[in-house]
Parts: sequence; structure tokens; C-alpha cells
Amino acid sequence: MTIPDTEATDASAGEARGPRGIQSIEVGGQLLLALAHHGRPLALKDLAREAGMPPAKAHPYLVSFQKIGLVAQESGSGRYGLGPLALQLGLISLQQFDPVRLATPVIEELALSTGLTLAIAVWGNRGPTLVRIAEAPSPVHVSMRHGTVMSLKGTASGQLFAACLPQAEVRAAWPAEEVWDEAFSQTLSTIRTQDLAWVDGSAVPGVRAMAAPVRDGSGRLVLSLTAIGPSALVNLDARGPLAQALRQAAGQLSAQLGWRAAEAVQA
Repeated sequence: MTIPDTEATDASAGEARGPRGIQSIEVGGQLLLALAHHGRPLALKDLAREAGMPPAKAHPYLVSFQKIGLVAQESGSGRYGLGPLALQLGLISLQQFDPVRLATPVIEELALSTGLTLAIAVWGNRGPTLVRIAEAPSPVHVSMRHGTVMSLKGTASGQLFAACLPQAEVRAAWPAEEVWDEAFSQTLSTIRTQDLAWVDGSAVPGVRAMAAPVRDGSGRLVLSLTAIGPSALVNLDARGPLAQALRQAAGQLSAQLGWRAAEAVQA
């Protein structure tokens, strides 16, 4: 009696649904996903449970992963964690991701879906600086171009950086003529709570803006995604559709750059 090759059969059955793969690699990959998700070493039984398989099935995969450096086992506790090759792959992956390059197609999509102008600002030696702009179908008549340095106090991008960066950095770029008063400190506190900044015509009458943070793997703010438009078209509700769209886009970009928001909240 011939026993069918389950792996080959499953792969062939899935061929019609997409490119052929090796099922055992996909199964073993669940162990790596579980380790990446938890971010700490796990005992065999806990790791196997998280990956949805019995420990006896998980163990041979872990032995193979150890041999190539994807997994390492602690000598004292016997727990399994990600190994040196996994770390190396992660670092190389992060080096390939340029935040502005990643965010550029995102703001173009957001400009089309929201009907607003979207901009990317990064922190420069003079403060928040525009580096990319995606015009709305009906452009906003505001003087914005690549290289424009945004007001720290009067713009959504500026307030976001002022709230999220170390105060020493912000103070170094703070204009001498601007007053950092208690009201502004309260605004920054609200931004940190909401993870969102917005202005209602303070810089340009009749124009509103909302900005969301994109963070790198260390949690540092690397750029802002800012939506700008006529006051009548920009909903500044922190739970509204624009806020949700910006948060979702910024969250996805942050995840690509290695930021793990859930762990930050737990910490």
C-alpha cells in the first residue's frame, strides 16, 4: 500500500490557489511568528501552544532552526528565543526601509481617498520640514513646498514633533519670538494622549490640519503624516474617519519600521 506524500499533495492542491510552497516550512514558520509576537523566550509547551501544535511536533522544527541560527535555546531555563540569524535578518530588513520612501505612496493614496492634501514632515536642523506633498484633487491654497520649515506651535506637524521628541531637541529649534506657555504644554499633553495633533485655522484662517506619528523600532518619531484642507472638509474629531485613516496608515508604516505599539503600551 503506497502512502501518499502529504506535503507534496497539500502543496499541489494549493497550487491552483497560488504559487506552490513547502508546507513544512510554513508550519514551522508559525513557531517563529509566535516568538516574534511575544518578543521574549518561551518554554517549549508555551511556544508550541502559541503556534497551534503539540510540543512533540514543535521540537524537531526548533532543533533545525537552532542549527541555522534562527532560534536559540537558553542553557539554564531551556526556553527558546530568536537566534542570531533572526536578529541579523531583522537588522538588514530595517536598513532596507527608508521611512520617507515607504510613506510616499501612502500619502498619495490618502490624498485620493480623503480628497485632502497630504504631506510628510521630518525633523530637520531647523525643526519640522516638509519633504513630500501629495496634492488633493482640489489643491489647498497654502504656501507649501519641499523644504518648508513648519511652525512648531502653529501647525499640526510642528505640534506633533514638539509633543513627541525630547524637549531639549524641541527647545533648541524653538523660535525666540514664540511663547511656550501653560496652554501649549496642555496641548502637547493632549497630543501624547491621543497620539494625534490637529489645528483649526491657527496658522492659516479657513484651513485645518491633522497629523499622525510614524515611529521607528525604538519608538522615536521619524515623520508625520499630515492631512490639510479647507475647514469645511476636515473633520477634526479624534475618533472620526480622517483620524482613523491617518492612525491606520501611520500604524502600518511604524510596524514596517519595527515599532511594536502593543508592547509599548504594556511597558
